[in-house]
Amino acid sequence: MAKKKDDRGKQSLRELLRLPVGKRVDLASYDAGATPLGPDGKQAGLAATAELGPRLAGLQERLYAASTAGDRRRLLLILQGMDTSGKGGTVKHVIGNFNPSGCRIHAFKAPTEEERGHPFLWRVTKALPRVGQVGIFDRSHYEDVLIARVRELAPAAEIEDRYGAIAGFEKSLADDGVTVVKVFLHISYEEQRARLLERLDNPEKYWKFNPGDIAERALWPAYQEAYEIALERCATDRTPWYLVPADHKWYRNWAISRLLLEHLEELDPRYPEADFDVAECRARLVAS
Repeated sequence: MAKKKDDRGKQSLRELLRLPVGKRVDLASYDAGATPLGPDGKQAGLAATAELGPRLAGLQERLYAASTAGDRRRLLLILQGMDTSGKGGTVKHVIGNFNPSGCRIHAFKAPTEEERGHPFLWRVTKALPRVGQVGIFDRSHYEDVLIARVRELAPAAEIEDRYGAIAGFEKSLADDGVTVVKVFLHISYEEQRARLLERLDNPEKYWKFNPGDIAERALWPAYQEAYEIALERCATDRTPWYLVPADHKWYRNWAISRLLLEHLEELDPRYPEADFDVAECRARLVAS
């Protein structure tokens, strides 16, 4: 992955983790246990992630405030990855830094009967963040070219058409002021087994375990291939994919926090100027 310096002289994580656009993706060539540009170990990582929290919160507030003055920009974080890769954990540990009133979080499950009666992007469009918001998708429209491909839930020709539809949809989002941050959480086969076993070893985590996860593991090669195709065919310079090694939870949380920070700092939202006479209002309050 390319390495680049951002405007503040620090190495840009998003350039480091960004997958090349228009090139074949080989997931096996990426180390899921790597910690590129990360802090030195878990404790340092936890501390560094905590330090990013106030900066993220401040930028989110500025984004929301700017929308009250007509700024239409917003940010959408799309999280994809194999089971146990940490999509829910990211929402808990990273998005928890934000003010809930400025966020819109949606976890996509199997489509309902109503949703199946519409084009596959219909339910996604309904869940988009509003202007000034940070949106988070736990899974997304990519399920329609992932599990749908692996499990043959739609005709092959229809799935082929969906890649183009996704690219067009994401272009329309970018044109409408949405900063799309697509993250693939890259977990290893061995780490997934360990995390599933942790759930079976702890009665308080039984609710998180699904026996179907074992059957899905048998399809690991097919899912890796489906991801490789989607990561290659649905990436553009404006809507690239970022591969975040996810075997270390602390690194995953730090990396996504940093990615969000870099994108929000580039947006540089500003508090709107007062549309009233500040001095006159101050004088009236003092005199009241």
